[in-house]
Amino acid sequence: MPVCEVCFRKCKIEEGKKGFCGARTCRKGKIEASNYGRITAAALDPIEKKPLKMFRPGTRILSLGSYGCNLRCPFCQNSDISWSEKILEHEKYAEQFSPEEIVGKALELKSSGNIGLAFTYNEPLVGYEFVRDTAKLSKQAGLENVLVTNGTASLKVLKEISCFIDAMNIDLKSFSNEFYTDFAGGNLEMTKAFIESAAETCHVELTTLIIPNKNDGEEEMLKLSSWIHTLEIRSNKKIPLHITRFFPRFKMQDCSPTPVSKIYSLAELARQNLDYVFPGNV
Repeated sequence: MPVCEVCFRKCKIEEGKKGFCGARTCRKGKIEASNYGRITAAALDPIEKKPLKMFRPGTRILSLGSYGCNLRCPFCQNSDISWSEKILEHEKYAEQFSPEEIVGKALELKSSGNIGLAFTYNEPLVGYEFVRDTAKLSKQAGLENVLVTNGTASLKVLKEISCFIDAMNIDLKSFSNEFYTDFAGGNLEMTKAFIESAAETCHVELTTLIIPNKNDGEEEMLKLSSWIHTLEIRSNKKIPLHITRFFPRFKMQDCSPTPVSKIYSLAELARQNLDYVFPGNV
């Protein structure tokens, strides 16, 4: 049975069935993206909304989303296109676009301040083939490409796209294996390896959403920011960290928002190791 190599799950997918992410399938014995070119969301966003603070500030970028995700965060802000029951609807009704059509639209929007394409909203790497093909054409057209990802993908996938990507915002959801495996359904070590390699190839900013009583410990923030600092030294690049406030969403609507004071205090701790720390949603 064919095995998907996108992430740590290594789903064995039967002919015509879907993998865990809901976006990869098996056709004629080959694993491929069922969401290739299927767009569920598009907007001309400020670059800061990705969030990217130190890459082309003040510009706008055409942002695209499809459907599917390989994590299961109960606090997901885009659950309707990531891992809710609505995925089946998106698979059936989402409009299809070719890479050429997407790049053509991005070029049309240059007059509105657009600098390129951002692959975002759901997890774009569960359909990395579309990211690769579209970003390649975008680069050839003189545009810039941004990836917003959970970073839970293999280095093989990263290699397929890295030469076409100018900047990434990568979620570093926690510095705890327990948080990743038991709460987000992810893999911290795969994410760290992805971040390490990405930092060698393009501009990288990281985002940590602070959830009360889950990943808001001071010791964890010191460890997380210290690790980022070692990457800065290794890559000889600054890596900004966005420390973002949680609001009740999806399956965590009975929880309280993160206190603003907690975001600011954790940001101060992170600044012991990092020069660029940005509080978010405060």
